Amino acid sequence: MSTLHTVNKSPFERSSFASCLAHASDGDAILMIEDGVVGARKGTSFTPALAAKLASCAIYVLAPDLAARGMKAEDVLEGVKLVDYAGFVDLTTEKSRVCAWL
Repeated sequence: MSTLHTVNKSPFERSSFASCLAHASDGDAILMIEDGVVGARKGTSFTPALAAKLASCAIYVLAPDLAARGMKAEDVLEGVKLVDYAGFVDLTTEKSRVCAWL
């Protein structure tokens, strides 16, 4: 059974992003939403851990939340996919469980 992990807090504010990366299993998906999208930005202290997790998990960012925070697709680490709200819904139906990291 695979899990969709959602992270809605900035990794600079809380440890939920790091905890999510540590607990996500092979084949899981991680979706960064709300302030969590800043965790996908290239060149931060979180970039190496996120890049390493791309080898075993699909990683997504909610595009409207990215735009709302003044970020663009080119600001995001290569390999992280952008999804819209319909893509968010698709992810929730494709995975067996959803785990929200608060």
